Parts: sequence; C-alpha cells; structure tokens
Amino acid sequence: MRPRVPPGQVVTHGWPVLHAGSVPSELTATSWDLAVHGEVEVPTRIDFPTLLKLPQRELVTDIHCVTSWTKQDMRWSGVPFRAIAEAARVKPTARFVVMECEQGFTTSLPVEPLLEDDVLLAHTVDGAPLPLEHGGPVRMLVPRRYFYKSAKWVRGLKFVTVDEPGFWEVRGYSNVADPWLQTRYTVDDVRVIHRMRKENLFREVISKR
Repeated sequence: MRPRVPPGQVVTHGWPVLHAGSVPSELTATSWDLAVHGEVEVPTRIDFPTLLKLPQRELVTDIHCVTSWTKQDMRWSGVPFRAIAEAARVKPTARFVVMECEQGFTTSLPVEPLLEDDVLLAHTVDGAPLPLEHGGPVRMLVPRRYFYKSAKWVRGLKFVTVDEPGFWEVRGYSNVADPWLQTRYTVDDVRVIHRMRKENLFREVISKR
C-alpha cells in the first residue's frame, strides 16, 4: 500500500497561494464560462448556472504541491470531468485534454486519468465558494497529480490528438506530475527555479500556518 503522504512532501495546515502572473480580479461566477471543444461531437459552452445544474459530486481528498507541501482532508464539490466528457461525446481520436485558463495559461493531461472518479471541475471547497486566489470560481481538481495540473481559472477544455505541454511544462516542470513517483521536473531543480525567479514568473504567497 502506498503511503498517504507522497515522498518529499510536508503536511501543511495552511493553504499556500502559488501562481504565475496576477489574480484575474475581473473574473466572477457571472462572467465565467467554459468552452468544451476540439475532438468532440458536441462542442458546447457552459456558464456557471448551467454548471450547477449538471451532476455534482462531493469528495474529501488531499492535494500535493510540486513545491513539497501537502494539505490533507479538503472537502471539494463540483462536476465530475467524466460528466462533461460524456455530454460532449468525445471522439475516439481524442488522446489528451488541454486545460485552457485565464491569461493564456494552459496545462494538459491524457484523457484517461481525467476520467477517474475524483477529477472535478470544482467550484466549492470546505463548504464555501472557491476563492478567486485559489482558482475560483471554477478550477480543475486532479488529486492524483501535482497541483499545477489542477488548473486554476479554467475556461476551456480542448480535446486533442497530440499533446500540447503547458506553461509550466515547457519551462521544465514534469508533464507526468505523479507525486508518488516524484516526477517534479524534467531538468535540474535549481536551474528551473533560478530561471523562474530571474524571469519574474514565479510568485509565491505563503498563508499563515
């Protein structure tokens, strides 16, 4: 049985805020929508009221950040990714999903792991609306991957035949992002972090613990 806390992780009682760029302060539940497109038979656009009418799921899970913290027993609510994929009638040619976010950020994963029961388009955490600084009003939740794969401020799901590595991945972060295998970076950790800081791309705000 694999350990609950992946190797190299430290449990935190706070919830650190990490992102590149700024928080999109203009984004609200009223202005938010989601485009589902690419290799699907039924392209669609979903607004927030429609999202709330779709099948909902609540789960309690841990999250694991690539910067080595783990937060346990978070209670999330949202729409299972599987429900979105089924409604869009994903074509057999679709092998990857590009998660498109505010300000041009993206990340991607193969379709298969996103169909797991614990993958959500999450809008609620610990009984409250998902805060903007944590990706609200809607973010991806992919608990079995490092948290940068749980894309903040998600605005599109593009189903594609060929993978399109995203913002963090093209800068050296692992495209696999498996916490239990410690696939954090594809190049030397120190060089990646140094380059992030030099380009002023890496902003980190640690909450009080």
